[in-house]
Amino acid sequence: MSSYENHQALDGLTLGKSTDYRDNYDASLLQGVPRSLNRDPLGLTADNLPFHGADIWTLYELSWLNSRGLPQVAVGHVELDYTSVNLIESKSFKLYLNSFNQTRFDTWETVRQTLERDLHACAQGNVSVRLHRLDELEGQPVAHFHGTCIDDQDISIDNYQFTTDYLQHSVSGEQEVVAPLVCHLRQSSC
Repeated sequence: MSSYENHQALDGLTLGKSTDYRDNYDASLLQGVPRSLNRDPLGLTADNLPFHGADIWTLYELSWLNSRGLPQVAVGHVELDYTSVNLIESKSFKLYLNSFNQTRFDTWETVRQTLERDLHACAQGNVSVRLHRLDELEGQPVAHFHGTCIDDQDISIDNYQFTTDYLQHSVSGEQEVVAPLVCHLRQSSC
């Protein structure tokens, strides 16, 4: 059992529950999950994090209506700073994005600013949002991260619960390990 499976900070999340889709924009659909749930047991606080990074989201099917009702489509790129108080719960993020579908916005910039404002409020941290027209991305790769890809390891895994045991005593002494690693298999909850 996860050490936070019944944590009160997770009460009320839509994850794992039946939900209705909203027809119009609704920022209240966004739900944050405190990063402290995973960081506190490791003794990590915002001012002593031994890593840096960002939560990166690609919004492949973002759509809304322009002021005249014409559907607009974009691919969005969202970066949420790793020092934010919360991460964005993924199901709530998808429901929130779907709420844009039948909503009219005056400009693309209004959509971008709305996303940035709402995500910032939920995450309580720095967020940047970019929107791209589909024709801008023809022939472009989705993303390329620099580092050693660990996706093809020949390892056996039988425990999927969070535990600090995997990192304790993983290096000897006070030796700092610097290794940029890339994994596409699973989202992090750091």
